[in-house]
Amino acid sequence: MITEAFKNVEATINIVVAKDGFEAMQILKREGNYTTAIKPQLIVLDLNLPKKNGREVLKEIKSNPELQMIPVIILTTSSAEEDIIETYKNHVNAYITKPFNLEKFIEIVKSIYDFWLKNVKLPL
Repeated sequence: MITEAFKNVEATINIVVAKDGFEAMQILKREGNYTTAIKPQLIVLDLNLPKKNGREVLKEIKSNPELQMIPVIILTTSSAEEDIIETYKNHVNAYITKPFNLEKFIEIVKSIYDFWLKNVKLPL
C-alpha cells in the first residue's frame, strides 16, 4: 500500500519492501540473499510485522552502529500510548498512526516524502 501511495505522490525513489521483520533485518544488514542491498536513507516501519515485530526491528536498528543513524518512522495502525512511548524510548524519529481513509494515507505519505526525502539533510 505504501508503494502505491509513493507512486501517487510521484516520488522517484527506490522502495524496498520486506515481507517480515526477519527479512527487513537481512536487507538492512546485507545478509543472505541481500548482500548487494543499498543502505536506505529512510525506514518506514510497521509495528505489526510477522516473525520479528516492528518493536524488535527498531531496537535492532538503533543498537547497530551501522544502521542507527538512519531515520525510522513508525507507520502503523496502533494508537496505543504504550507503543508510542516504547518506540520513542527506542529512538524512533516519528510515530504516525495509519488513517483508514486512502486520501489521508496518501497525504501522510506525501508529507513523509516532502519532509524526510526532500527537505531534511540526512547522513550518507
